[in-house]
Amino acid sequence: RASRQQSAWWSAFRDVASAADYLAVLLSASPPHARRDIYLLRAEPGKPRLSDPHQRGTVEHVVLLAGRGRVGPVDAPYELHPGDYLSYAGDAPHVFEALVPGTSAVLVSESR
Repeated sequence: RASRQQSAWWSAFRDVASAADYLAVLLSASPPHARRDIYLLRAEPGKPRLSDPHQRGTVEHVVLLAGRGRVGPVDAPYELHPGDYLSYAGDAPHVFEALVPGTSAVLVSESR
């Protein structure tokens, strides 16, 4: 059961996300001596989000929540559907592209 604070936050997120082509919200920053960040992503069709390589050893994990997206290495992305999970090297160029309106995902960026 969501608290009032969580419900209000989610409502505000949807309002902001509806006005943006791509929005990433940090859900949990990595605490000291741990190396992971968790993001909630929302993207709309249009220009793909291309990311430069992160620090060596970074791995990204994506679970698609809604919509359809092309995600992963720039040279060989995968098409994901709701519920699909993908892990790929974040220390190489990578992409997140919404293929339909309202595409959202959870992304965990892990540095090893």
